Amino acid sequence: MSRIEKEQDIVLLVDDSPESLGFLTSALEQAGVTVLVARSGEAALNIVGRVTPDVVLMDAVMPGLDGFETCRRMKALTPLTHVPIIFMTGLTETEHIVHALESGGVDYLSKPINVDELRARIRVHLANARRAQSARIALDAAGRHLVAFGAGGEVLWSTPQASRLLERSGGDAALQPEMSRRFLAWHQQEGAALVPGGGFDLDVSAGSGLQFSYLGAVGGNEYLFRIARAQEEGQEEMLRQHFGLTARESDVLLWIARGKSNKDIGDILGLSPRTVNKHLEQVYAKLGVENRASAAIKAIQALQAPFEL
Repeated sequence: MSRIEKEQDIVLLVDDSPESLGFLTSALEQAGVTVLVARSGEAALNIVGRVTPDVVLMDAVMPGLDGFETCRRMKALTPLTHVPIIFMTGLTETEHIVHALESGGVDYLSKPINVDELRARIRVHLANARRAQSARIALDAAGRHLVAFGAGGEVLWSTPQASRLLERSGGDAALQPEMSRRFLAWHQQEGAALVPGGGFDLDVSAGSGLQFSYLGAVGGNEYLFRIARAQEEGQEEMLRQHFGLTARESDVLLWIARGKSNKDIGDILGLSPRTVNKHLEQVYAKLGVENRASAAIKAIQALQAPFEL
């Protein structure tokens, strides 16, 4: 009997059928996990208020609070934001499957449940959730100003650094409606062609602005952005003084930090690609780095330093 992920994993099983609960509990315990049982959506919400499971198996159709609404309420709780919820349902019509996914579920299984398939899907979603969480912890430790939006415009998570920047810019909660509106407008305008490097700006109460630069999709349903102060006058001079660059070298470095390619920089500054490369060689040497990614990180850190706590 194969183990699912690791010992002491906690699976919350939500189903109003005693027969299903008994059968699935036995199968999951044999796979080496701890099983918590709830026979209603209300009972499940009470449990997650005290214990955070590693994965939730959710019956879709239950009396009272059904699985869809229970899932939505769970996903509104911060500790459960990234806990995978897998639906178990006899409803196989497309609209029901879509409903399950839109409620926050990551997957669904059709009843009657195949135990081997159940274990395999739990294993995959646990591994994915842990990799995503490890990445977020690493990003937090690296001090990155990052925020992830859901497809509906809601903020799914943000690094502590991003939260502080938003708070200093007028308050995270106060900015949320406009952030969501601007994200949805950008998403609609871009359509399916979501290419890293784009994004949108947000005006804040202090009269300055924030730039949200799109980095890519995480897991297919999280849209990751880097937040920075909107480009302001004097940034080239700031980089020039901070790193001891020439005026042209600071121009090139600033556009590197803004995500532009060598060709784009050449077009913007009226330089040949060869000249851009020459300037970059000098920039790398003065910054003590070996590539454009490292140079961009150093430049961004230098430009954001005045705004750090």
